[in-house]
Order: sequence, then C-alpha cells, then structure tokens
Amino acid sequence: MKPVVDRLEEELGPKGLQVIRLNIQDPAGREIGARLGWEFTPTFIMFDAAGREVWREAGVIDPAAVRKVVAGQ
Repeated sequence: MKPVVDRLEEELGPKGLQVIRLNIQDPAGREIGARLGWEFTPTFIMFDAAGREVWREAGVIDPAAVRKVVAGQ
C-alpha cells in the first residue's frame, strides 16, 4: 500500500491530508496504535481537523474512497 499512500499524500497534501505512519514494531507505535484500536496491519484512519475519526479501513484501501472523504471535509 505504500505506493498508493505516497501518491495520495502527494496529491491530497495541499488539500489538507497529512499522512502519519506508525511503526507497530516500535513501542511508541504500538502504544498509539492500541489507543486508536487498530487490529490489523495496515490500518488507515482519517481524522477531521477537530481530531474526530471520520474514516477507517484495514488492508487494501480504495484511493477513490480516500479522495471522497477528503473532499467531503
């Protein structure tokens, strides 16, 4: 998924999309991931500007779905 996420980050970054990658092998990444309730790798979570979760998907993501969520905010 890295190439897809990289493309989305490049395309949607100017529209406010910020990608933060967590390494779940790292203690801090495990802690944050557990706090966010991830169960599978990879898990993608989008938050609005107020920090509310607006979208979550595990596994393969559809770039069109990501674009739609970003456009709706």
